[in-house]
Amino acid sequence: MNKKIRQLAKIINDSERIVFFGGAGVSTASGIPDFRSSDGIFSQKLRAHLTPEQLVSHTFYVHYPEEFFDFYKHHLIYPDAKPNDCHLALAKLEEMGKIRAVVTQNIDGLHQAAGSRRVYELHGSVHRNYCTECGRFYPAEKVYQAEGVPHCDICGEIIKPDVVLYEEGLNQETLSGAVNAIIAADTLIIGGTSLVVYPAAGLIDYFQGKSLVLINKTMTSADSRADLVINDDIAKVMRECMTALEQLP
Repeated sequence: MNKKIRQLAKIINDSERIVFFGGAGVSTASGIPDFRSSDGIFSQKLRAHLTPEQLVSHTFYVHYPEEFFDFYKHHLIYPDAKPNDCHLALAKLEEMGKIRAVVTQNIDGLHQAAGSRRVYELHGSVHRNYCTECGRFYPAEKVYQAEGVPHCDICGEIIKPDVVLYEEGLNQETLSGAVNAIIAADTLIIGGTSLVVYPAAGLIDYFQGKSLVLINKTMTSADSRADLVINDDIAKVMRECMTALEQLP
């Protein structure tokens, strides 16, 4: 077994207050691509190519709701996605009393589907949707099954996904919970993120514990600060790590 996998297993075994901070790479094994990998698409209305970041901005949502929801439904909602080995391992580690919290940049809800209970969703969730007028709650199905822009059954206003769009701020209660969890952690495992999206990426600066682990397919700007760096698929790493944990004396 890989030496670094055994080292990760030992770090987890010796820790009591682990926080996992994950990005888009955590869900790729579940068939959910990083939306930034989507090519810019041509908007007939604007007669211009738009980046994914522009398409999920607050401005675009307000001024071009039809094109916003078209992109949102096809690139951000994956109703058939299932938790992968990373999600399942994290839920198991929480059950074992090792992981205290999961902090995620993802909006797919797969951590909760796997069984994780304390999850801080920095960018919201596709599973929470609200009428912008009366506040009525709707599940993800209401949005992705709607023809065009989804509207409230009660008052007829637009239903907005509870996701943080570009130009919108993070939920302060969620952010505070994530920060406090990281401050209290003895080990911080960062996986599936290149640590380039702020303010979420800045959360690493709050960590004061003993072990910082970075697991990502490519290098990150924080590699030099880590006690252990593994450049590999996070789902594969966590699956092998759980096997290594079982083999520890």
